[in-house]
Amino acid sequence: MATVLEARNLSKEYRGGGEVVHALRNIDLTIEQGQFVAIMGASGSGKSTLLHLMGGLDLPTSGQLLVEGQDISRMSDRARTLFRRRRAGIIFQAFNLLPTLSAAENVTLPLLVDGGAKDSLESKANELLSLVDLAHRQTHRPQALSGGEQQRVAIARALANDPIIVLADEPTGNLDSRHSAEIWQLLRRLTNERGCTVIAVTHEAPGAAYADRVVVLKDGVIVGEIQADGKGNAELVAASYTKLAG
Repeated sequence: MATVLEARNLSKEYRGGGEVVHALRNIDLTIEQGQFVAIMGASGSGKSTLLHLMGGLDLPTSGQLLVEGQDISRMSDRARTLFRRRRAGIIFQAFNLLPTLSAAENVTLPLLVDGGAKDSLESKANELLSLVDLAHRQTHRPQALSGGEQQRVAIARALANDPIIVLADEPTGNLDSRHSAEIWQLLRRLTNERGCTVIAVTHEAPGAAYADRVVVLKDGVIVGEIQADGKGNAELVAASYTKLAG
């Protein structure tokens, strides 16, 4: 398999009040095309910081972050913006849907911003909402959708530009256990059926258990990996995580 993303000796520091906070320390990580990788750790472990670096939302203090062989940390602000728009699909905990737009309009907004032809947007919205089992909700605005449905719209939006990587930042943090399981199962299905490369951060073993690999972070350092079976075996992941990060 081809390497999609590679972190080389990646570190991130924050300075304030005369103190230095080491959010990430010397991270080395390789992710192959078509893998579902969960990054798991407690609050403050650095997992969201790492995801933000992967998406070009923040810059490392040192090291390299290569996507398809290009170091996105060395790109200009405009180049990183275009990278996020065209090559990375990002899913946020808070959904980030525009309340005045329908589900279909939210899904195709990235295409419209990028100059996509309007006459092709309707068919693209139908394709993507069908993929996440929401074709029947195309005209509904976010306030008419459940939390789980809103996150599925956000996932469809993240796929609009056929990204090389899909990044999910605590994608089920605002959902109950039933809807959380549906979202993790959907991410697993997208990996299996569409060959998506999915990288998701979470502190929850039931979600991480749907991944192929679970990278465990503690205090900004990778302390180990868990080979999950991708079938939601939360007990296996939880036991292994406790040994690594406990």
